[in-house]
Amino acid sequence: MASDLTRRGFLGAAGVAAVTGTMAYTAGAKGAAKAGKEEKIKIVGISCSPRPGKTTAQGLTICLDAARKAGHNIETELIELGDLNIPVFDPAAPGSADFEKVAARLSDPKVAGIIVGTPVYFGNMTSLAKAFLDQCMVFRKKGLALSNKVAGVLAVGGVRNGGQELAIQSVQAALLCQEMIVVGDGRPTAHFGATLLNRGDDISQDEFGIKTARNLGRRVAEVALRVCGLAG
Repeated sequence: MASDLTRRGFLGAAGVAAVTGTMAYTAGAKGAAKAGKEEKIKIVGISCSPRPGKTTAQGLTICLDAARKAGHNIETELIELGDLNIPVFDPAAPGSADFEKVAARLSDPKVAGIIVGTPVYFGNMTSLAKAFLDQCMVFRKKGLALSNKVAGVLAVGGVRNGGQELAIQSVQAALLCQEMIVVGDGRPTAHFGATLLNRGDDISQDEFGIKTARNLGRRVAEVALRVCGLAG
């Protein structure tokens, strides 16, 4: 019980602080922009692959590289959940210390955009992705700390039409419930998100998929800059 109360207190404080901080950060960013001062925002990639460093992480790295190029005031970070303990969500059980650390990082008002990446298993997201998104229930209960952050989704499948768009839409549904601003990959591909093909743990030959990843990273960054009042 004590650990549960501690978890609730931590997440409650983080949620309220994040909402207040996001409002203050956006106002401060707009004021800094008018004053000609540099203000940084962060785009975070979250790899929901149980295999760290593989194709989902590689695809997110492409997204984040493109995001940085969208503006000189953009920082990026990649979080790999495969290295962490993210348990199946149980509302009656305390969460893990690893998830609380991730939650604190995502609640940072400086984080203006999040890109969730998942491999495709049987036409849908991984169980790790589902566990992570279900654990994010705490944000809905305590302050909606993800509200008004920009979100995009990347999926990696074993074949070209292997369920990438279905997996993307499933993740997007959860992000919409967080009041996030969900975007797809930008033009010229401009569909649901980044759809990549994995052949032998390699996405480097998937030219079309790489384009969607670059477009998604750029699109998330561009919209995040506009939301924060930092667009040029």
